[in-house]
Amino acid sequence: MGLSPSPIWKLRGRTLAFGRLPLLMGIINVTPDSFSDGGHFLDPAAAVEHGLRLASEGADLLDVGGESTRPGATAVAAAEELRRVMPVVAGLCRQTSLPVSIDTSKAIVAREALAAGASIINDVTALEGDAAMQAVAVESGAGVCVMHMQGSPRTMQENPKYTDVVREVLDYLRRRRDALGEAGIEPDRVAVDPGIGFGKTAEHNLGLLREAWRLHELGCAVLVGPSRKRFIAQQIGDPAADRTAGTIGVALALARQGVQVIRVHDVAPVRQALALYEASGGLALGY
Repeated sequence: MGLSPSPIWKLRGRTLAFGRLPLLMGIINVTPDSFSDGGHFLDPAAAVEHGLRLASEGADLLDVGGESTRPGATAVAAAEELRRVMPVVAGLCRQTSLPVSIDTSKAIVAREALAAGASIINDVTALEGDAAMQAVAVESGAGVCVMHMQGSPRTMQENPKYTDVVREVLDYLRRRRDALGEAGIEPDRVAVDPGIGFGKTAEHNLGLLREAWRLHELGCAVLVGPSRKRFIAQQIGDPAADRTAGTIGVALALARQGVQVIRVHDVAPVRQALALYEASGGLALGY
């Protein structure tokens, strides 16, 4: 493999230092229609409780989102997104010291969440969906996660096509890194995400996962979100299967490739699997 993973990710008010194991970003979907857990945590108190539970299970970061990005999802108005996420972001920032990320493509939502204590903007449009988002990131000093997506959540799975999916995703993320750098957001503040499931077939997703190590050439933290995604069910040939074991398998492969952050729903089993993978010598095969 031969590429060196980035050692740090600078966030608003703190710096994350990476070790041998990936950090786990726990998912808190405050939505009625997310593909896996939509409607489970619409109540702010339930969402905060869930976030605190993920923290107790070993999450290193918490990611709060109020707009589903599942295939076919429709847009949510900014006022509704704010209504959903703000009590949760504020509650988590009061009750835990973990970094809180706001999963949004709207500048106004990011700005309000950062004011409430969030320290990361996680934007599936790579800060391109809202013309004001880049300025929010620059002015706040927040860490940012930029993701590749072909199309939009509404259309992305209709007929995704690539000549070389790894190269095309890598080139797009390089362009976004460079554009953000020119705006004043240095690479050590940026995490890059290949966008598993966002405008990709199952084979596209697997190709990206097999070569996630190549993203290290960008000099940024690498964040991957494979959790409970459809390609897992497609790979094992059972659409009704629980996808936790498949998520764990992917997490181990990503750990071996030096990926620094893995975004997951099921923190406890992934954390346990990674600990045993390291203890039994699995990481000796990778970086």
